[in-house]
Amino acid sequence: MTDARLRQVYAYHFDSKHRPERYAPGPGGLDWATQPHPFRSFEGAPRIPLPLASGGGPAFAAIRADERPAPASVDLQHLGALLGLSLGLSAWKAFGDARWALRCNPSSGNLHPTEGYLITAGCPGLAGGVYHYHSHDHCLERRGIDVEGSGDKGDPRGVILAMTSVHWREAWKYGLRAYRYCQHDVGHALAAIAYAAATLGWRVEPLGWSDQRLAALLGIDRETDFDPDEPEAPDLAVWVGPEPAHAEMIDAWLDRPRSYLGKANRLSAGHVSWPGIERVHRACWRNAAQQTAPADLTPLPPLTTLDGDQGAGALIRQRRSAVDFDGQTQMPRETWISMLDALLPRPGTPPFDAWRRTPRVSILLFVHRVEGVSPGLYVLVRAPAHRERLHLSLRSEWSWVPLDGAPAHLGLYRLVEGDARNAARALSCHQDIASDSCFAVAMLADFDAALAHGPWCYRELFWECGLLGQVLYLEAEAAGLRGTGIGCFFDDAVHDLLGIQDRRWQSLYHFTVGGPIEDPRLRTEPPYAHLGELSASA
Repeated sequence: MTDARLRQVYAYHFDSKHRPERYAPGPGGLDWATQPHPFRSFEGAPRIPLPLASGGGPAFAAIRADERPAPASVDLQHLGALLGLSLGLSAWKAFGDARWALRCNPSSGNLHPTEGYLITAGCPGLAGGVYHYHSHDHCLERRGIDVEGSGDKGDPRGVILAMTSVHWREAWKYGLRAYRYCQHDVGHALAAIAYAAATLGWRVEPLGWSDQRLAALLGIDRETDFDPDEPEAPDLAVWVGPEPAHAEMIDAWLDRPRSYLGKANRLSAGHVSWPGIERVHRACWRNAAQQTAPADLTPLPPLTTLDGDQGAGALIRQRRSAVDFDGQTQMPRETWISMLDALLPRPGTPPFDAWRRTPRVSILLFVHRVEGVSPGLYVLVRAPAHRERLHLSLRSEWSWVPLDGAPAHLGLYRLVEGDARNAARALSCHQDIASDSCFAVAMLADFDAALAHGPWCYRELFWECGLLGQVLYLEAEAAGLRGTGIGCFFDDAVHDLLGIQDRRWQSLYHFTVGGPIEDPRLRTEPPYAHLGELSASA
């Protein structure tokens, strides 16, 4: 790490803040002629169709409580289920002649900068190699071929999933701030993979590789295979399977020589350069492997059991981002408490098997309509060490009263009573969804402390926020409500409200949960009807 790289991260973070008097630098208007294509493909790469999930599977209530089914075998059928429930299409929406796809992993503006790759030593139905997942066609594109070959038996203990980002997809709409949103989306996708793996009885283990190693393995460092304005940035890799990762086996396989096939399709007819994104990307580059130290976590009691037996797969596919709330729905107190409890780190419970760090993010809550809970500002302290540091940073006159009747382990405190709707709306770029909901949140990152470990931790802070956002998305669906992520907020105005006068805590992501208003003009269509008979069981 160099001081220059860390300074660059701080410079980007402050330059990309929205402020009431001016928004972060952006395109100023949308050039629809250059809107990026939503699906990456590799021309010349052989395709392997994936089976579509046949429905059924464990209940979401069981999955969230870490009651997983017996582990499924690692084969083409179950890999299809894994990818379909994590990175695949969930539905199509249509309005008039317009039609667009929704996916199981949320994305800012539905732009989907995150690309998924599967790396396997071989399994029944799939030869060893590096594959790109094409979500539109639910197939694998064979990008990397082992020169030595491995047949299709390989190692049955698991596979590696990796994620990359095409920054241009977000920058087309959001300009400089797009780098943040790409990192949010990685966190959402990571959690989506963890939940999907749990439905198969599998677990997820993060792999702390260097960015160069991941880029070389995926072939995204091959400049001639990509448009120079549309490179893919390496994000992270995870081991997924019924057994723990075996480092020696992984290293031996990764070191095999391999050749690469296919050339990436061009996503846009034209591009706008955002040098600030390229600078922060270079500053956050992880030069060396980072081993995840055991998290310093206080043991927690099991999550309270949810009512109902809705299947996890069905709930994952029905997840949507709300565009409007009714401003009337009252959320039951116990449901709210259970939802907040699901945000606490339980290492064996999805998605926290995929995120084994000590929490760096705590939650500010704008409570509007929760039965039996006074409106006002609350804080959910996700790590014991955060309490004292937050207490020192937030307004000294606030009360820090534990919520009556809440579980002792929850770390939930009322800061101040009062109507917080106007504040939530104003701080979230004047969006009514922040005030018409049951509650809204601002995710507060222990910013300086995290970056002291290295500039690459800037990305990880957003990943953690995105992961928490995915928890809220699914918990909201299970409660008969709906959530939506909010990337547009006035950063320092949030800090001013809280009394934060330094960089120790920074708000990185907003989210809101409430009773949705559906738009009757929109039609919903099945996700894979365009694949014909293959979609019958989707």
